Amino acid sequence: MYATRDDMVKRFGEREVSEITNVSDIDIDDDGVLDFALQAASDEIDGYIAGRYTLPLKARPPILTGIACDIARYRLTGTERLCTDEIRDRYRDGIRYLEKVAKGDVSLGSGESGGAALPSSSTGVMFTAGSNSWSRWRTGGGGY
Repeated sequence: MYATRDDMVKRFGEREVSEITNVSDIDIDDDGVLDFALQAASDEIDGYIAGRYTLPLKARPPILTGIACDIARYRLTGTERLCTDEIRDRYRDGIRYLEKVAKGDVSLGSGESGGAALPSSSTGVMFTAGSNSWSRWRTGGGGY
């Protein structure tokens, strides 16, 4: 997992973490709810970065810890009254970053992030010198 309960508490405070994980209508403790949300967030992140990095990553890049917390927070608040514009914006910003990682526009960092970057495809143009295929003499227009 890219984030832990402690990471969530450091970012959002104990009170908010308790609020968004309190599901008294089902028989699961609050930590179980949070662990499930953090694992789901990590799985979502892996879905984006798997095309560029070898999983599992050997080290946990700090950027992914923050994104995992934002995804879990968004998922736990859902469309309920708890989901604010700020929560939604942080989630969307994290997803946009992951989309850029998936495209290869940004990286998670150098080799110390743990995963070996896969080679990116090249879409460059290659020019070669050769004979002129469209000269007057080759196309039949130059018989003076």
